[in-house]
Amino acid sequence: MITAVLGVTVPIFLIVAVGYGYGRVHPDGIEFVNRINLTLFIPPLLFFVLSEKIPADLEWGGIVIGAAVVVLGSGLLAWPVARGLKLPVKALVPTAMMNNCGNLGLPLTLLAFGETALPLAVVTFVVYVALHFTVGIWLVRGRLDLSLLVKNPIVIATALGFGFYLAGLHAPTMMLPGIEMLSDVAIPLMLVALGVRLTDVDLTHWRIGLIGAALAPATGIVCAGAAIWLLALDPLTAKVLILFGALPPAVMNYLLAERYDACPAEVATIVGFGNLAALAVIPAVLLFIL
Repeated sequence: MITAVLGVTVPIFLIVAVGYGYGRVHPDGIEFVNRINLTLFIPPLLFFVLSEKIPADLEWGGIVIGAAVVVLGSGLLAWPVARGLKLPVKALVPTAMMNNCGNLGLPLTLLAFGETALPLAVVTFVVYVALHFTVGIWLVRGRLDLSLLVKNPIVIATALGFGFYLAGLHAPTMMLPGIEMLSDVAIPLMLVALGVRLTDVDLTHWRIGLIGAALAPATGIVCAGAAIWLLALDPLTAKVLILFGALPPAVMNYLLAERYDACPAEVATIVGFGNLAALAVIPAVLLFIL
């Protein structure tokens, strides 16, 4: 069992470490890397998996509702904690809700459970993205910005992928290799970008960083367990949901906090501490579910 866990985590953390080392030597340019990944590589990955890899008998309802329960339930659990500890809600609640399902969730699922589970991970990722750019922005900004959702390449690719799947369509045969090659870049680049971001960890707000790092996986696992029990999910879907619930806060939390001036320093610390804590949390969770 230990060997299986190491087989999943070592490749992931090795690539993150490469990104961290690169970020220490070349601290500039990560914004460009993230932008090109979000616009050129992740959208083809989502389109390819949704249109070509999802089995016809996949039960959508369970994983969609389960993912929504984890996101929204985590927010409901984190809210009173933030109020009780007199910590900024705009920093603690979104980071508990919106976890690193892209940078870590997709590669971890692929290595832990194989390509069979990748469609489940992609659907979960899509739910997280939709909620992040609606509920998440509402939390940090105080109102929705639907223009961000409509213009988002990830959302557009998701809509196209679902449309092709539902209509039984496929991309032209000559285009598929190119789409697949673009999609193959996305996951390793996510991990490198995560490693570079870890170079920005700031100890100034260490208290909220530690609390946020513990709160995100704790609320996620509790809500995932509740969803599994309520929805009677099959074993593979349940394992994917627990894994996603245990993930640390997403880097996107910091980008949105910085954009809308919603406690960006505190959010950056939570994201940094949370992803460092994942070095211990993720192997422990994998030991339980594998």
